Amino acid sequence: MPEAAHPSGARAVRESGETPSPWLSILRKCSAVTGAASVLVAIVAWFSAGPAAAGSSLAAGVVVIAFFGISLGIGHLVGRRNPSAAFGAFMIGYVVKVVVLGVLAFSLGAPAWLNGTWLLVGVISTVVIWQVVELHAFSRLRLQLYNDPTDTTPADEGKN
Repeated sequence: MPEAAHPSGARAVRESGETPSPWLSILRKCSAVTGAASVLVAIVAWFSAGPAAAGSSLAAGVVVIAFFGISLGIGHLVGRRNPSAAFGAFMIGYVVKVVVLGVLAFSLGAPAWLNGTWLLVGVISTVVIWQVVELHAFSRLRLQLYNDPTDTTPADEGKN
């Protein structure tokens, strides 16, 4: 629901309630901010150490964004059907991603052009920025933790 504008130009506060399916909006926000930051790190790498450093930094950013983005995609798909199962799906998805990433890293090896220093800078900066944005987005969610009380009739009260 869009926020209403006040005649003075200030935005009105929306009503509170549970956020319906937050995962895709978190994915968009995290990807946009982290992608922009990865490009900036790659530009710095290019000017300080050349195109291989920029490629290494950018490749690290792409892998980290994909790694974390898959989790939010899993949360969206599972959370729509069974919201309470979303965190279990996150855990299963995380284990599978770590195993697949490890197998790929050890089986493919490092290309000759890879700059290890800028790969590390790219990974660390991307992970930290993604986590900060994701924590900020999660802090803005409204998750219903308890069921709303049901209306009881006087006849229902005598049954217990």
